[in-house]
Amino acid sequence: MADLDDHPPFSAASGAVGALEPTESPTPPDETDRARALLAAQPVLEGHTTLPALLDPEDLPPARAPEAGAQFWSLHGDPDDGALGTLRRLDTIRALVAACPEDLRLAHTTSEMIHARNCGRVAALLGPVDWTALGGSAATLRAYHALGVRAVNLTRFDRFAREAIREMNRIGLAVDLSGADADTVRKVLAVTRAPALLTRAAPDVLPDDVLRLLGENGAVCMVAVGEDPAAAADLLDRVREGAGPESTGLSRLTSPEGGYVPLFAELLRRGWPAGELVGLAHGNATRALRAIEFLSRTNRIRPVAA
Repeated sequence: MADLDDHPPFSAASGAVGALEPTESPTPPDETDRARALLAAQPVLEGHTTLPALLDPEDLPPARAPEAGAQFWSLHGDPDDGALGTLRRLDTIRALVAACPEDLRLAHTTSEMIHARNCGRVAALLGPVDWTALGGSAATLRAYHALGVRAVNLTRFDRFAREAIREMNRIGLAVDLSGADADTVRKVLAVTRAPALLTRAAPDVLPDDVLRLLGENGAVCMVAVGEDPAAAADLLDRVREGAGPESTGLSRLTSPEGGYVPLFAELLRRGWPAGELVGLAHGNATRALRAIEFLSRTNRIRPVAA
C-alpha cells in the first residue's frame, strides 16, 4: 500500500490550483468592434444612391456598403431632360430592382422598407425627382407619386412651390431641400407641415439659424461620408449641435467597399451614445418618413389642388 506521504501536497495539485487561480478578464471591445456590432443590428438608410454609368449584368447588383439596409435612388439628371428623362431613369431603376430580387426590393412605405430589411433585402426608395422635372404642374407631381416616387428636390421658392409643398404634404411626398439656398430653406420650412429631408446635406454652409429651424421642423440632414471619417464626423457634429441629434442622417459613401464602421467608431470615440447612432443609421430618417405618411393619411379628405 502506498504511503500517503508519497502524494504531492494539495496546494501543488494542478487541478486544484487551476480552480483557485483567478482567470483573466476578457478584453472589452474597442470602438471598431462596437461600431461593427451596432451596424450589424441597425442597417443604414442612405439618402442618395445613383445609377451606375453602365448597368453590366455581370456587376449586378451594383456595389453598395455592406451595412446598407435601405437606399433612396436618385432620379436627378440633366435639367434639359425634363419629365421624359426622369421617367426613363425611373424605368431603369425599376428594371434594376427586378433584376436583383435576392438583393433589392422596391418599397413605397416605411412598413415595406422594414419588411424588406427583415427579409434580408435592401429596400429601394424612389427619389428625389428634380424640381425642373415637374414642369410647374401639380398633376405631374401626383403622377410621380402614383409611380412610386417618394421625394422631390425643391431648390427655389415661388408661388407654385408654395402650392406644391402643400400638395406634397397631402399626398405623402418628402420635400428634399438639398442644394437650396438658406433663404429658400427658411421659406419652405415656414410652409411645410411635414419634416423635410436633405438627402445631400452640406451643413458646413448652412447658417446657424437655418440649422435650428431644421431641428424644429424635425428635418434630417443626410451627410455624405468620404475617405476621411473624421471630416464626416465634423459635419455630423455640426448638425448634432445646431439642429439636434434627431436631425442627423447619412447620404452615401464615396467608397462603398469601405463601409460605415470607421465613421461610427470615430463617433463613439467622440462620445456619441448608442441611441443617437441608431438614429443616425436609420432611426431619424425612418421617423421623418413615418411623419410624412401620417400627415398624408390625415389629409386625404382634403380637396385635390388644381
